[in-house]
Amino acid sequence: MDDVKIWVLAAVIPLMLCQSTWLYTDARKRGRYPWFWAIWGLIQCPMPLLFYWLIVRRKRR
Repeated sequence: MDDVKIWVLAAVIPLMLCQSTWLYTDARKRGRYPWFWAIWGLIQCPMPLLFYWLIVRRKRR
């Protein structure tokens, strides 16, 4: 692996973990399938955040 790939991985992994943790805690607080959102948050970025905002957060308003 070259240096660029290592730096990209070093930046992406904490981002995905933070996203997944936030999705899990917020979905758990709202009772909306926290494990689903956490696992999806670990796999992709930023689609889980956008869908979470549209499906869960926006319906409550």
